[in-house]
This record gives sequence, structure tokens and C-alpha cells, in this order.
Amino acid sequence: MTRHALVAPLFLAPVLTLAACGQGEPSATKPAAPVHVLTDAEKATLLASLPAPYNAGDLENGRRAFARCRACHTIGEGGPDMAGPNLYGVFGRKAGDRPRYNYSNAMRTANFTWDAEKLDHWLENPRTFLPGNKMTFPGLPDATDRRDVIAFLKVETGYKPEPAPAA
Repeated sequence: MTRHALVAPLFLAPVLTLAACGQGEPSATKPAAPVHVLTDAEKATLLASLPAPYNAGDLENGRRAFARCRACHTIGEGGPDMAGPNLYGVFGRKAGDRPRYNYSNAMRTANFTWDAEKLDHWLENPRTFLPGNKMTFPGLPDATDRRDVIAFLKVETGYKPEPAPAA
């Protein structure tokens, strides 16, 4: 018998043992549900359902204008916090209330809920809107860019329009 024939089983045994690991019972936790990605038609319908002036927003311009925000923010459902919090579900959320994000004292103690009007003022100049916040972004002075970013965020962050009142 050759030396290799004797040594091979010694090296193969640990490999086969490790390969068998994890082959037990399936996990009791459910796999995460797939995230629905809106089609262009769904985005257009959602955009049209927004109140004025956001229903006239340019989603492509909003995406481009938001590009500078991506250095600090994610927008996808379940996305991580970075230097700034994840913005999924921001509309209707109390300011400073995203779990596990380290907000400034000014934001933690702010007493408002994010809506389009508040976000518009925030984006114009975060420092004057809420003195003492830790956001370093100087703001978006152009009203059209702010409108488009807000429309983009409403479409991309899980915003659900209010149902129409029953007649």
C-alpha cells in the first residue's frame, strides 16, 4: 500500500465530518419574505396619488438629487442605519424614533411626526429647522429638487396614501 493511500483517509475524515454539519433538522425560523419591488406602472400610480405638489414630482430628478444623501442614508426596507438612519417608512414616523439609531438630543426630544411639509423644511436647511441636530448636510436650496426628493422618497420608502373617504 502506498503512503498516499494511508494518509488520504486521515485528511478525508475531517472534511466529510464538516460537510455533514448543518444537515440536521430545518430551522424553525421562517425565511424572510421577498421584498416587493415596485414596477414603473406602480410607481406612476403611487406618484399620481400623492397630494400636490408631490404628484407632479420628477422621480428621476428626485433619485439624482437623493444620490448625495446615500452617503449617509439607506432607503430599502430592512436597510441598515449608517451615519444617518434608514429612511424606509419615514413618513408618519415620529422624529427621533427609529429603534437602535443614535439620534442627537435635539432629534430625540423633537415633538413632531415626519410628513412632506416637515421634510421639505428639513431638507431646505436642517440646521435652522432643528438646531442642535447632528446632520452635516447643508440642505437643498432648490424647491423643485426638494419636491422631487420627497416624491421619490414617498414612492421608494413604503409610503401608503390615505384611503379616499367613503362617499
